[in-house]
Amino acid sequence: MATWQCVKECGACCNLDPAERPDLDEYLSPPELELYLSMVGEGGWCVNFDHTTRECRIYQNRPRFCRVESEVFQDMYGVEAEEVNDFAIDCCRQQIEGVYGDRSLEILRFNKAVGL
Repeated sequence: MATWQCVKECGACCNLDPAERPDLDEYLSPPELELYLSMVGEGGWCVNFDHTTRECRIYQNRPRFCRVESEVFQDMYGVEAEEVNDFAIDCCRQQIEGVYGDRSLEILRFNKAVGL
């Protein structure tokens, strides 16, 4: 069975381009939406994403909407705890493919890491 995990030095989730996420206001509160939009930098990338190390500069203090946790996914998307694993895998695959392509090193690494 595939098990979700974050793959280091990927950063696909740090591509915050609002044009790619037109339904942000459906799952972010007004203050969260304001924070999200303030984090969007050049090319749609998060201002906290270090392009050299491909890591988050504020990982320990990242906002709630950047966390893959059962409580967050249930609150934001209505996903039940037992569905979080599959939902997270699908979200990551979609985001990685959208940012890097469906034959990218990042998607190959992710698929291998989660057991696909």
